Amino acid sequence: MKKKAIVVFSGGQDSTTCLFWALKKFDEVELVTFNYGQRHSQEILVAERIAEDLKLTHRVLDVELLNQLTKTSLTREIDIEQEDGELPNTFVPGRNLLFLSLAGIIAQQKGFTELVTGVSQTDFSGYPDCREDFIKSMQMTLNLAMETSLTIHTPLMHIDKEQTWELADQLGVFEYVRDNTLTCYNGIIGKGCGECPSCKLRQNGLEKYEQRRGE
Repeated sequence: MKKKAIVVFSGGQDSTTCLFWALKKFDEVELVTFNYGQRHSQEILVAERIAEDLKLTHRVLDVELLNQLTKTSLTREIDIEQEDGELPNTFVPGRNLLFLSLAGIIAQQKGFTELVTGVSQTDFSGYPDCREDFIKSMQMTLNLAMETSLTIHTPLMHIDKEQTWELADQLGVFEYVRDNTLTCYNGIIGKGCGECPSCKLRQNGLEKYEQRRGE
């Protein structure tokens, strides 16, 4: 039986690496991107461009209700901050809960059995909805709710940014991911602004991997 996957896709380093991982692993891959009122629409345009490059079926779902319910630096024009011992204000409560629920509905309707998402509990943020325990519970919930046999794959769960660059290299897409993805909170493709937390994390991992790679 052919294995078919839905990739939760933002056009960033992590989800794009996971996309190429899925293309190697599964027989058919489709993408879903969510418009949740994020602070820059460039993210959606980048996701659409990559999907077009790879000639993949791609849908963008409007979930801007999330913007109305949450006040964070990813959904409002407010400064990115993190207090000691607190979650950063880039955390969007319920985001992965909602995204995986909707991706699961799409998979159930299309007869797909695999979901892929780029969450990682080794990342700097400590977001609770990026933890393995949450993903396992979400997989169980989706299957109980819809009488399905979905598997949620998280290729990056236990690796850091340096290892994520290494995975992209192993998949033969290092340069593509480096040059065409959008990780920057300020909406700058590729290298990014160099100042936001996401850019610093990405660049630190890239420099470490390039040193090990001998560049």
